[in-house]
Amino acid sequence: MTEHFDLVIRNGAVATPNGIESLDIGIAERRIVALGKIAAGRAEQEFDATGLTVLPGVIDTQVHFREPGLEHKEDLASGTAGAALGGVTAIFEMPNTTPNTLDKAALDDKLTRAKGRAWVDHAFFMGASDANAGKLGELEMLPGCAGVKIFMGSSTGSLLVADDETLEEVLRHGHRRVAIHAEDEMRLRERLALVKDGADPDQHPVWRDVETAVRATRRVLKIARKAGRRIHVLHVSTADEMAILAEHKDIATVEVLTHHLTLAAPDCYKRLGTFAQMNPPVRDQHHQDGIWAALRSGVVDCIGSDHAPHTKEEKARPYPQSPSGMPGVQTLLPVMLDHMAKGRLTLQRLIDLTSAGPARIYNIRGKGRIALGYDADFSVVDLKAKKTITNEWMATKAGWTPYHGMEITGWPMATIIRGSIVMRDGELLGRPDGAPVRFQETIQPQD
Repeated sequence: MTEHFDLVIRNGAVATPNGIESLDIGIAERRIVALGKIAAGRAEQEFDATGLTVLPGVIDTQVHFREPGLEHKEDLASGTAGAALGGVTAIFEMPNTTPNTLDKAALDDKLTRAKGRAWVDHAFFMGASDANAGKLGELEMLPGCAGVKIFMGSSTGSLLVADDETLEEVLRHGHRRVAIHAEDEMRLRERLALVKDGADPDQHPVWRDVETAVRATRRVLKIARKAGRRIHVLHVSTADEMAILAEHKDIATVEVLTHHLTLAAPDCYKRLGTFAQMNPPVRDQHHQDGIWAALRSGVVDCIGSDHAPHTKEEKARPYPQSPSGMPGVQTLLPVMLDHMAKGRLTLQRLIDLTSAGPARIYNIRGKGRIALGYDADFSVVDLKAKKTITNEWMATKAGWTPYHGMEITGWPMATIIRGSIVMRDGELLGRPDGAPVRFQETIQPQD
């Protein structure tokens, strides 16, 4: 056993691969080097976790931090601050910034911007388009790249991959798992007339209906099988898709969002109006029940936030001029802890969905579990704490959350990243020191 440690975490209930255990964690050179009883006086720093549960670091694999180009909504500093305050230790950021992340230069720019400003570890998706399809096999291997992201719908400009021919071309170049936003662009255009001249926000799931999602998911599964490519279907919002995806688990992993697990139509639109608007939409209780059933039966592989902030002024525009998206990275863990407290999922399942699952899906190196040799990433929580989520707590530049006023049980008390205590008792500590996430399949920079 190592003679001296940089940090020892003591007296916590530790979520190891064996289950919850009472043991000490010894950390040296940013990694876990000891699990067991550690004698006093052997550490530079000690963390007393009495009464707390030490989870593997939560990984949010879908966020939009808006930098570069849209920094009035969010940037890498504010977005990662919110992540750390919410107990999240690593994030994967999406490519629909301005400019889009479509080449090495754009990826390198984001990595440079994050250095010394990001509070948590990070990786960035490469966007797929008809212009870079042939190069994606090389681009996905770059250090700091989380993989390739395909937008099949949502009118995302040059990132849109709407037709089957381009979709197949993208899927045939490369071998890492591809993240998919599955909404059928042709059906969206056909149905836009339902709302384009103005409508109540509760018509959002009518315009972007269940068939819009189902059609896209069926299409991408067929093409992925033809191309021999593994896919990861993001923010699945319908019970119908879950039944389909259950039959294709050999090639498809599945993400669900806290928003779709927690909010339901029509109530959310009555309470929040356009502030509940997102893509794909929050749907009715039948679909929420179907998502929970898929989560319990193992069809769902991970939970993301799809943190997509817009200012209050932007969200207050009349529908459908109002932009889609809600903040979520800071509330992901508290909201899911509350679901656990209410008996909707077990702690073991929550850990799988927020750390082990993301690591497995994306072949993350050295993260996702509390085990010897792994990065010393921990989300330290109080499972019994009763708190209220408020707009004032949010670090996002948007300054609001759809969960304002929600009373919950379970709260992140500390965020530890590679052995550094980044957040404790609601306060950020030290300086931003987030580093690029490493992957088994990508080119690794020299240490």
